[in-house]
Amino acid sequence: MQLEGKTAVISGGLGDIGRAIGLELGGRGAAIAICDLKSEEQARPFLVDLKSKGISARYDQVDVSDPDAVNTWLDDVTNSLGIPELIIPNAAVVSLVTVRELTPEQWKRELNINLDGAFFMAQSAAKRMIASGLKGRIVFIGSWVGFTPQTHIPAYCVSKAGIRMLTKVLALDLAPFGILVNEVAPGNVDAGLSARIFEMNPEWRERNLKRVPILEMSEAHEVAYQVAHLCDPANRQMTGSVLLMDGGLSLMSGPNPDMTD
Repeated sequence: MQLEGKTAVISGGLGDIGRAIGLELGGRGAAIAICDLKSEEQARPFLVDLKSKGISARYDQVDVSDPDAVNTWLDDVTNSLGIPELIIPNAAVVSLVTVRELTPEQWKRELNINLDGAFFMAQSAAKRMIASGLKGRIVFIGSWVGFTPQTHIPAYCVSKAGIRMLTKVLALDLAPFGILVNEVAPGNVDAGLSARIFEMNPEWRERNLKRVPILEMSEAHEVAYQVAHLCDPANRQMTGSVLLMDGGLSLMSGPNPDMTD
């Protein structure tokens, strides 16, 4: 299997996309370490599922906005599964408010988790790989809204725009060490944060589906497949790139009027 002998770390690993990534990378031979804010009890069914498929796996409750907690987690993963070489910062939160309504606490929380947490995880893991002479892959989970403003999720847009530049600067800095850094940028995914938004506002799902030029939304397993593509050892030249999988959403101009009614 193409990822046999590799260890993957995935933040936000109990969300729909995080689970799909864990199953995809694990199915290709990688050992899987996931973290989230949920309890170990809540994680147990997913761990049982992974292990039933012959996948080595562990779960830890980690706040990725705390750099010390991230470092401790990666220490524990290294001791139990090996030095992580496949790094997937996936944890994210979103607030459905306009810029005028956004509170300082909401702004800080989204930037701390979505951007700071991704940086802490990538930086700590990269240092470990460099110190051990290992090559690896860092794949950020970004979003099409990182370059297309949406007025109903301003802090989320800003955090994902930050992920885009973080991808580029890390890619340039880490390239000499054989660590390739890329971003998968989904559009509307019928899972994860988007699915929760649609649950709170059922009418938005159909409206948004009609706005996607291909008239289909992405699913979590499709995001996972693209992450695995960027982790493939045979993929040796892509770094600093954005793999955009938005069904053509970014070809449309302006914010989404249906989401701001």
